[in-house]
Amino acid sequence: MTCQRFGLYRGRGIHAIVVDMTTMTVRPTPSRTGSLPGTGPGVRVRVTYFPPNWFAAVMGTGIIAIAAHGLPWQPAGLSVVAVGFWLLACLVFVAVAVTTIGHWVADPAVARSHHGHRVVAHFYGAVPMAIMTVGTSTLLVGGGLVGRDVALGVDVVCWIVGTLGGVVTALVIPYRHLIVGRARVEDAFGGWLMPVVPPMVSASAAAILSGQLGAGWARDLVLGVGCAMFGLAVVAATPILVALVRRFRTGDHGATNMVPTWWIVLGPLGQSVTAMCMLAHAALHVVPAPVAGAIHEFAIAYGLVVWVIATAWIGVAALLTLRTARAGMPFAMTWWSFTFPVGTYVTGSSALALTLGRPVFEVAAVTGFAVLVAAWAVVAARTARGIVSGDVLRLPV
Repeated sequence: MTCQRFGLYRGRGIHAIVVDMTTMTVRPTPSRTGSLPGTGPGVRVRVTYFPPNWFAAVMGTGIIAIAAHGLPWQPAGLSVVAVGFWLLACLVFVAVAVTTIGHWVADPAVARSHHGHRVVAHFYGAVPMAIMTVGTSTLLVGGGLVGRDVALGVDVVCWIVGTLGGVVTALVIPYRHLIVGRARVEDAFGGWLMPVVPPMVSASAAAILSGQLGAGWARDLVLGVGCAMFGLAVVAATPILVALVRRFRTGDHGATNMVPTWWIVLGPLGQSVTAMCMLAHAALHVVPAPVAGAIHEFAIAYGLVVWVIATAWIGVAALLTLRTARAGMPFAMTWWSFTFPVGTYVTGSSALALTLGRPVFEVAAVTGFAVLVAAWAVVAARTARGIVSGDVLRLPV
């Protein structure tokens, strides 16, 4: 392995070669005597490593609460399930945020090096999406516990912070790593979409938030920003999707631990269907009837086309995952790619069911939700096992 391929971290007397998004190999930098200053030969150096893709666990947990709230079929007890996952998402968010701060304090050189890494840097997009997931789930599900005003206030703050953060990731990370870095098609992986999906999450969150605001400039502003975020996300995601399709067609799908990231392709697809349908519903109360009608028609046409593409991609990604699993697919934090993207397909199907009232979308939403919960259970259990054993936290030497 070369440092040019995998990236080299230097800091606190160590050299760390990143081998994927969740592990690194650490080699002590020897002094002239052959050991670290003040240590003997063979001493292991403990280094914290907590990359931003851990925020995907917040996304994958919170999306279940959001999807459950909007599901066309509302059996008894589903609201309790939604509240439970909302609370869990909030707890996971706090834990991940605190641990991230601790990582920056303990090993700032390693933490800063995430910015320049060709794989890890893309997962900074998970941070604003996690923030907005917590905000939206609080507004939709948490109001009964914390009160409507508190839930609304939390969502407003989360939406503002997440929207600003999403604009930064959507513009800065692709420019730095894909354009300036002259990324090649053979380097493409699903994580390239992570920085550009946050504006689409912001668009759907804006549609939901605007419905909770009274008539006035604030509601109009939120809805207008949501429409702008939808456009930004489509423009930013389209060339990346083209590059991913070109990479996929070569037959080289990357290392086994990166295969789950191909599910991220569902993110901009399912989330854009959700956003467009929700924006169309919100526009009915803001813009003149003819304009609202045109937006509604566009939402139907766009939603149907993209939903079909997303459904087809689920089949492709599922076959690739099964084939890789048979050959051996070790657990990594990339497995969280099995959750949030599937959740966006569920919310998109639910939004189309609300818009068109067709049973096919209701069936797709309910089936997708069952798959989502099952996938979350597996990934969460493997993550918890890795935390207890230390496998996902310990740096192999």
